Amino acid sequence: MTVPTAHLASVGTCLPGEPVDNATLAKLVGIDEQWAEMLIGNISRYFAVDLATGHVRHSLTDIATTAADRALAQAGLDPGDIDCIVMGTATPDQLMPATVNLVADRLGIDNVPTYQLQSGCAGAIQALDVARTLLLARRCATVLVIGGDVCAKHLETDFDPGSRSSAELVNYVLFGDGAGAAVLSTESFGQRIEIRQVLNRLVGLGKKPGQVIDWFGLADRHTDRTVVSEDYKAIEAAVPALASQMFWELLADLGWTPDQVDYLLPPQLSGRMSDRISEGMPAPGARRINVVRTVGNNGNALPFLQLAELTEQWQGPGRAVTVAVESSKWIKSGIALERT
Repeated sequence: MTVPTAHLASVGTCLPGEPVDNATLAKLVGIDEQWAEMLIGNISRYFAVDLATGHVRHSLTDIATTAADRALAQAGLDPGDIDCIVMGTATPDQLMPATVNLVADRLGIDNVPTYQLQSGCAGAIQALDVARTLLLARRCATVLVIGGDVCAKHLETDFDPGSRSSAELVNYVLFGDGAGAAVLSTESFGQRIEIRQVLNRLVGLGKKPGQVIDWFGLADRHTDRTVVSEDYKAIEAAVPALASQMFWELLADLGWTPDQVDYLLPPQLSGRMSDRISEGMPAPGARRINVVRTVGNNGNALPFLQLAELTEQWQGPGRAVTVAVESSKWIKSGIALERT
């Protein structure tokens, strides 16, 4: 019996609205442009919320559906060709119904298994892992994988610029909104990229969360606790090491050497951090795929945005390694790709 393989056929992405640069943020929320560029390194991001008015312009369902439509179109498939949908997000539109099912409804997909994983930056890799597992187990032949987040809905818009601390303002500079999708199949078509390995490791035993996104119900909606908080110093200290560990784990698992990696997709925490992380992942001839500097940290969308950029640049045979790290409770994950 032939052993099935999982292939990446296509990638689609969606970024809501127009890019918001640091000069605009300076006017709206009172950040210092020089501080933002030196500390974070992001120069723009996209928001599904109008920060000037607080009006929500796009839901996660909206942008995830658009990204999925684009992935299907690129693969030359109709919604009826999909056997399963897997989605990763940290910011679903509601607790119920699951956003993945709202997207399926918009696409016109019915009578298939759907899965939604609640996770941060590693959620996209976890979703791809679940999809690949289903393909290798012959449970499905074609899977639509979606990742996305709308972080801006957790950010305050009604406050006096200059009244917030740097620890609060960093979230406006760091985060953004977006969605991505990919079609995975046991058949080699479209991009014809084989997913050689996917690894996920929870490594947060006994460690404090590096990031918390709170969810308020009716009973605690008037609480004064911060909705989004993170220990940026802990993240700066931990993520480069975790990224390097995952890089070496993937290579060891496949018997690859660093000089055999043609493309490296490092964790996309921020422009500054991504550059630092890349330096700690030795792949001498690899081209780095960094996108966070211009799109912001949009969580589960980022690996898909990187994959979209990768497929634009990737010509001919080669190997690529993608690494993502989630700081909420410390997860390291990665994917190894090969085109022969």
